[in-house]
Amino acid sequence: MSDDASRNNQRNDQHDEASQAPLIEHLIELRSRLMRSVVVILVIFLGLYAFANDIYTFVAQPLMDMLPQGSQMIATEVASPFLAPFKLTLVVAVFIAVPFVLHQAWAFIAPGLYDNEKSLAIPILASSVALFYAGAAFAYYVVFPLLFQFFTQTGPENVAVMTDINSYLNFVLKLFFAFGVAFEIPIATFLLIFSGATSVESLSKKRPYIFLGCFVIGMLLTPPDIISQSLLAVPMYLLYEVGLLFGRLAQRKKRQVEDEEP
Repeated sequence: MSDDASRNNQRNDQHDEASQAPLIEHLIELRSRLMRSVVVILVIFLGLYAFANDIYTFVAQPLMDMLPQGSQMIATEVASPFLAPFKLTLVVAVFIAVPFVLHQAWAFIAPGLYDNEKSLAIPILASSVALFYAGAAFAYYVVFPLLFQFFTQTGPENVAVMTDINSYLNFVLKLFFAFGVAFEIPIATFLLIFSGATSVESLSKKRPYIFLGCFVIGMLLTPPDIISQSLLAVPMYLLYEVGLLFGRLAQRKKRQVEDEEP
């Protein structure tokens, strides 16, 4: 009995070691891909750091164009002239490295996906990156000029507008992120419909609630004024309609495939 028990224990140990081996390999691969992503971000950051002040000037230009003649931004903290451009350059490095980071994530999860999932995942990843960049560009070229024009022209005449560079950076980064995420709505809507979690008909009936929800999200993610809230909420709702359109096309194609199957 002792020999049988010893053999069983030995088999169990071997089984445990065999099951742990793939997990360890996956963790090693994950660490490797994370390190590659970090290295790429650092390399981009080091390449951009020499232009940190120019990058900050570019991001601050929409506000500077709206300030009165001779006005300028200020730094209320000792380290702000260094930390604000440094922080912005690091964020820009991550922003530029997003395609590489997503490629590393894709390479990690791709072996576990089916062929039909792979064919769908690649366009979704590419579209997600493009839409996030489009959201940030929309914020910079459309929202910022309108928003800063409103802010700088509605204040009392005897109040000089001198914005702190660190406060301005936090403000615009929040808007960049909000509009980048908001522009992902078509992808989220499409995935909900394609996965069968909901249908085009169900989402179409909820349009009034979605419209109201867009303004609630705009209120939470943007400064407390109706201009910036509307500039986020209206594109969100239009993108929701775009997601419904693509979801309707995908649903129709899926039904055609099911009808053709014997």
